[in-house]
Amino acid sequence: MDLNIIWFILITVLFTGFFILEGFDYGVGMMMLGRPKNERAQFVRAIGPVWDGNEVWMITAGGATFAAFPHVYATMFSTFYLALFLMLLALIMRGVAFELRGKLQYSDWINFWDFGIIFGSFVPALLWGVAVVNLLRGLPIDYQMHYVGNFLNLLNPCAIMGGIFFVLLFAFHGANFLALKIADRGLVQELQKKSVCLGLLTLFAYVLFAGVAAAETDILAKLGTVVFLGLSIAAIIAGCAGAYAGKACKAFISSTLAIACLTIAFFNALFPRIMVSSISPDFSLNIYNAASTPHTLFLMTIAAVIFVPIVLVYQAWTYKTFKDRVTPADVHYH
Repeated sequence: MDLNIIWFILITVLFTGFFILEGFDYGVGMMMLGRPKNERAQFVRAIGPVWDGNEVWMITAGGATFAAFPHVYATMFSTFYLALFLMLLALIMRGVAFELRGKLQYSDWINFWDFGIIFGSFVPALLWGVAVVNLLRGLPIDYQMHYVGNFLNLLNPCAIMGGIFFVLLFAFHGANFLALKIADRGLVQELQKKSVCLGLLTLFAYVLFAGVAAAETDILAKLGTVVFLGLSIAAIIAGCAGAYAGKACKAFISSTLAIACLTIAFFNALFPRIMVSSISPDFSLNIYNAASTPHTLFLMTIAAVIFVPIVLVYQAWTYKTFKDRVTPADVHYH
């Protein structure tokens, strides 16, 4: 196993952690839609101490991609430029909303910023699904690693279905997280009922998406990918069963495993490619033709061995510190 493969695995791990952690963040934000003000406040309080730390995984994954596979980073940003710009705007609005919603106690003020959190959670969830599917489906990339398509090339039916699937999966994950963090038993029971509905919708969207993806991509070409896809489906079913039985921990662990297995399946289907060219397989970007020099990869590996465990320990400490459930008394309005 060479350094190129090691860094592909590390990036897979980073994106898996990002989709798991930021996935329930996005899900909690979307679950705020249509909820009363006091419940929205409890939802915000549930992820308030951790949401910004979760976003570090996205930054780290992007930074690792830039350092290990710079040609992928360059091509990806030119390919998804408009989509990433929209995502950035949504994330900025989301971050500002978390900071400002509690500064004033006027209903209109709080409602506006809560909408910002909902919008800033839905848009990235949708666009990440669109982006991931397009990476596997293939994009018009020429022999110079240049994207020669336009924004409309990204909005194909397969990618849009993938985006909808991601939205439902993250909402399901977020509902399971809230059932663990909210103390109000009546609200928890309502969240678990919604979790069951969202899980069933996720399964339905999964089946539709899988059918289209099987026809338009080579996602089923590898046995390992099929196994992980099967495990992700089993995990979603287990999550629905856990939520239906009122077992919040089982439901959350199951949705976590579903996201992990799904992410691993996508990266396994891609390997050794990272961006697939729809013009010619020879133009696809892979872990060798898009990589940094061996010396750079070696130095990065040393840095990763030192700093990644520190980050993991710090994040584990953060979750342990803020493990208590949120009660209505924790939220104050004047």
